[in-house]
Amino acid sequence: MPAPFVQSVQVGLPRFHGVAGAADPLDRPWATGFFKEPVAGPVGVTMTNLAGDGQADLANHGGPDKAVLAYCADHFDAWAAELGRPGLPPGAFGENLTVAGLTETGVCVGDVWRCGTAAFEVSQPRQPCWKLARRWRIKDLPARVVKSGRCGWYLRVLGEGTLEAGDAYELAARPNPDWTVRRAHEVMYFAKADAAESLALAAVPGLSISWREELRGRAG
Repeated sequence: MPAPFVQSVQVGLPRFHGVAGAADPLDRPWATGFFKEPVAGPVGVTMTNLAGDGQADLANHGGPDKAVLAYCADHFDAWAAELGRPGLPPGAFGENLTVAGLTETGVCVGDVWRCGTAAFEVSQPRQPCWKLARRWRIKDLPARVVKSGRCGWYLRVLGEGTLEAGDAYELAARPNPDWTVRRAHEVMYFAKADAAESLALAAVPGLSISWREELRGRAG
């Protein structure tokens, strides 16, 4: 497999979509930063965002633990075939970084990755929400993402800098090699009755605060 690299970088600020008074709820106004467009050239990386990026729902998105969303470019062909939508563009899953050469089985919670002059730490798998369904008008798309395990991963920023499409995505440290993003995703969604696994994941260094709280809460 070739060395992983950032195939595309996307940003987008929150804005309203839809038509006031539309009969179909899917067509009514909603605010979101989900619609992200590719950026050419260097993009600034701050502790909470990429330059030019933002979230509408700050209670559930964004913040230091979910500053940047990465998604595997290698998943796009499978999604295009499954959904009957050829040519899905970079950013189709709301991601900031479309990364080639890596999947959820090759990335671990707590990993430190360097890209351009910035440094990132993997904080949690991405949990797909209703906005993904509404973006593509496919009601069960979040459920399909969960079932497939093709979830993507969130990054916190350890060191500000710049990055751009084509930059290498380089592993600098892997403190938790047993805890791939795929394994963490499966514990969260498919092992809810397994208190031991929930507590083990909650104890993984680098995991986001929100996941720690949820896992400990359900483990009792």
